Amino acid sequence: MNAPTDSPATHLLYLHGFRSSPLSMKARMVGEFVHREHPGVTWWCPQLPPSPRAAAALVRQGTADWPFDRTAVVGSSLGGFYARWFALQTGCRAVLLNPASFPARDLSDHIGEQTTWQNPEERFFFEPAFVDELRVLEADIARLAPLNPVTPDRLMAIVAKGDEVLDWREMQAFCAGGDIRLLEGGDHAISDFEAHMDAVFGFLRLA
Repeated sequence: MNAPTDSPATHLLYLHGFRSSPLSMKARMVGEFVHREHPGVTWWCPQLPPSPRAAAALVRQGTADWPFDRTAVVGSSLGGFYARWFALQTGCRAVLLNPASFPARDLSDHIGEQTTWQNPEERFFFEPAFVDELRVLEADIARLAPLNPVTPDRLMAIVAKGDEVLDWREMQAFCAGGDIRLLEGGDHAISDFEAHMDAVFGFLRLA
């Protein structure tokens, strides 16, 4: 893992959540801002496969030649869990948006055929084996986290107490040590995300 530095980020990765896609509201807003305000920054928001193992492999492969001391990641919900894993693997800065803290537990109730939020006609099957793959990534995080203590300059989180999907207390514990912006209300989608973009991009410090 590369040692963290204070260099401006030249590469930004965005990881969407379960049943979501690069067409999500937050992903599009972040991408549009990057293209408009930081056109020199490498931006990548991949469509993540339903298999967590395949998703992790895709992210590793797609960022293999990135300079991790100048990389940042933003992740929402399940993508926030992946972003935490990626940041521990690379030492990069991370912004977590209502991150899934225990996805193996929570998604075990969603085995079967699923649709995507942005295109209900698009279907995929969430297999029982995918829960085991999430447990492997959870074990990675548990193993690496004590070796790389969270600091407010390395991790920022936006956590909504009004999240109707995830428990804000678990999310707060998952991001402990970071710069946690705890919203008194809000929702899982962080529908007022535009109001938080200045804080997010101030933390990311893009080149």
